[in-house]
Amino acid sequence: MGNIAHAVALQANLTTRSIFSVGQELRKNIAAAIAAVVVGLYILMAVFAPALAPYPPNETALAERLQPPGAEHWLGTDGLGRDIFSRCLYGARVSILVGFLAVTLCVVFGVSLGLMAGFYRGRLDSIFSRFSELLMAFPYLISAIAMMAFLGPGFFNLVWALALRGWVEFFRLSRGDTLAQQTREYVDAARSLGLSGWQIMLNEILPNIVPSIIVLATLRVGFMIVLEASLSFLGVGIPPSIPAWGSMISEGRGVLFIAWWVSTLPGIILMVLVLAINLLGEGLREVLDPRLKVQT
Repeated sequence: MGNIAHAVALQANLTTRSIFSVGQELRKNIAAAIAAVVVGLYILMAVFAPALAPYPPNETALAERLQPPGAEHWLGTDGLGRDIFSRCLYGARVSILVGFLAVTLCVVFGVSLGLMAGFYRGRLDSIFSRFSELLMAFPYLISAIAMMAFLGPGFFNLVWALALRGWVEFFRLSRGDTLAQQTREYVDAARSLGLSGWQIMLNEILPNIVPSIIVLATLRVGFMIVLEASLSFLGVGIPPSIPAWGSMISEGRGVLFIAWWVSTLPGIILMVLVLAINLLGEGLREVLDPRLKVQT
């Protein structure tokens, strides 16, 4: 019993990390630290877009259409004379919110089902696993387009369309980690103390798989933002009345050779955000996964 107690204490020591300690370790990775600052700046710009935008995002001025970047319009104007910088600020609100909401839904559904399938196994595991494999057979973009055709255009419909396929990755991750954690001594100790299955899953297993979930969630936010932009580019995502980076890139295709900034600048803004999120996710993976630490 002393060995079990020691194992439980050791496991808790290895998996319980404060946000401060993770931040301290993340600072050692220069690329990840810079990426975190960039992501933070994007979030701040999205939150304070109404105060930062010099013009209303949908205000048209045909006399000023297709103006190049300059002092009056920092990123130029589009074919309707709308200020691209203002529209990019409001587009950040859409992309970041869609990414975070979609990933949140994926985490809630995927991790819940993965915990139950990995812990109880049997028929429940078989049903969830076969269903997830069926969804994995369809390309993500094609399934998202099909869901949007069924649900119709709209902000929340887009979030649901992305989440209805995205939970599979979190299900597979949490199921595999739960199967691995069930062999640990701290789970046997919890069973010997008479804890119920739900108590073991939520209080013992879940805290030990959270680091892997955080890393995957961070990486999937960038993927969801790209998907949202792709659907908006194709005209089946965010409605045209709402500024979105994907639709802005699409609108500039016809004038790409005479007004390159209409498509190029929103595309660069999108690329920088997704790259920063991916670098941040890789940095978190190095911090939270002890198997990646270099042994000295």
